[in-house]
Amino acid sequence: MRVLLVEYDDDTAEGTSGTLRSIGYSVDHVSTGGEAVEMLRRYDYDLALLEMVLPDMAGYEVVRTIRAARIDTPAMVLSSLVRPQAKVKAFSAGADDYVTKPYDPTELAARVQAVVRRSKGYCEPTLRAGRLKLCLDSREVSVDGRPVHLTGKEYLILQLLLLRKGMVLTKDAFLNHLYGGMDEPEMKIIDVFICKLRKKLHQAGVDNLITTVWGQGYMLKEDALPRPAVPKPVAVPTASPAPSLGAL
Repeated sequence: MRVLLVEYDDDTAEGTSGTLRSIGYSVDHVSTGGEAVEMLRRYDYDLALLEMVLPDMAGYEVVRTIRAARIDTPAMVLSSLVRPQAKVKAFSAGADDYVTKPYDPTELAARVQAVVRRSKGYCEPTLRAGRLKLCLDSREVSVDGRPVHLTGKEYLILQLLLLRKGMVLTKDAFLNHLYGGMDEPEMKIIDVFICKLRKKLHQAGVDNLITTVWGQGYMLKEDALPRPAVPKPVAVPTASPAPSLGAL
């Protein structure tokens, strides 16, 4: 997932970026409201995190501008302004949450994840497909309670497939989710990631979860089908030999 951080102070931006990266988010940083509006118009972000006090415009003006342009990227204000009036302006402009500085990193991480979950239509932090479970907060994936170890890119691909379960996703959609429209590699890298992800899911006991839709992209089925169990051989007891006539 990708966050646009709008913060004029470089030291503060570095600390906040570290908090966001620790929970698996990619971060782009800009220092002014004008840059923020331009970036949000050009690229798809999962969240915009804004300071209220910026060199060229207030943070709530950034939110109001993007909402007027019908950009529905979730917006969270992270500011040292604690006055109720500042919060009212932010929420009235269309902000989804307001966190005051100094902030606790664990609280910020939890609130960021909650806003992103709600924006995608999920109130619970867990996504499921049959026996497969993905926890958005801890970034853990498991099958029948057994952990499945994925790389960062593999996790993001599975996450997007689960969030858009039953929908065909193009390779462009995956690239945008992974790289946010910036410094994107060639499309064939998605095929490589999908191949590795399928292999790990197969090893975990889940097959036929990710379907290839030829000429369009990939889709995650509504339910992950379990691999058919191989019947165990049943031992047949050997019959005792019949007694000889001499023994009777």
